Amino acid sequence: MSQPRFGVLLANLGTPDAPTPAAVRRYLAEFLWDERVVDVSRPLWWLILHGVILRVRPGRVARNYAAVWQAEGSPLLAIGRRQQRALAERLAECFGETIPVELAMTYGNPSMERAGQALRDAGVSRILVLPLFPQYSRSTTAAVFDRLARALKPCPHLPELRFVNSYHDHPAYIEALAASVREHWASHGGERGRLLMSYHGIPRRYAESGDPYPQQCAATSRALAEALDLADDAWLMSYQSRFGREEWLRPYTDETLQAWGGEGVEHVDVISPAFAADCLETLEELEVENRDNFLGAGGRVYRYIPALNDRADHIALFAQLVEQHSRGW
Repeated sequence: MSQPRFGVLLANLGTPDAPTPAAVRRYLAEFLWDERVVDVSRPLWWLILHGVILRVRPGRVARNYAAVWQAEGSPLLAIGRRQQRALAERLAECFGETIPVELAMTYGNPSMERAGQALRDAGVSRILVLPLFPQYSRSTTAAVFDRLARALKPCPHLPELRFVNSYHDHPAYIEALAASVREHWASHGGERGRLLMSYHGIPRRYAESGDPYPQQCAATSRALAEALDLADDAWLMSYQSRFGREEWLRPYTDETLQAWGGEGVEHVDVISPAFAADCLETLEELEVENRDNFLGAGGRVYRYIPALNDRADHIALFAQLVEQHSRGW
């Protein structure tokens, strides 16, 4: 069998192995210990994490996971596997040969080690790493780089690597987002609400220290609004999923929706361009919690627009990124 020209490693954040407190505790212990995610002094943070957070949060988070769990596992993993298979099929068509594609999580399973071994077993000596985070952040994209480096550290012969840093303003990404919004509107008879583009938040001080995430989120939002020909008062971007007591990027999604409901905004459509696959933060936090925030404050219609997941145009974007970043291989 001939050696593949290269392989692709799709990387996402991670998921517990089961919707149980024990599995969630293991996952959170790994995720929240990463200094890319929480950079508090290690001794102090160890006490907070193990003395408080891992005693309190796993039970509640496990219940939330149980509400969205699928037969194939967590939504993030199930969708990731579909993305992996669809991209492999698309690349075979584009390149006229088999390009191995593996899925790995920064935290939890499938691990970087497992994915790397699968690529090695397929004869891969060049790896294109595609983190499934459209907008770069130290807490997501950079964490993938760190985790992969740790997985590769024992290898005596390192593969040649290329790394996709972000694709926040890629034309195919913006058009796929716009198409999903147009299809959503069409499926509801053309009815449009005010569009809220909700991104996962990060602490404000991360941005102040040089993380380009808010600028890239803003660029995505402007490009999407232009593609949809939206007036300035027809949309807004916000940040969700804040954690802890310090200041995070504003405006906050939950506070925005509560304010809109109280101000007489009757209908909102919500999309989260930061997520390449639906997960707990979209299916539970956006679809359930923030729906309650808006309707409870006086809103009338709240609709969540799903992530791009394994849509054909999303997979086509991945294939374009692979083709562009693998030139010369």
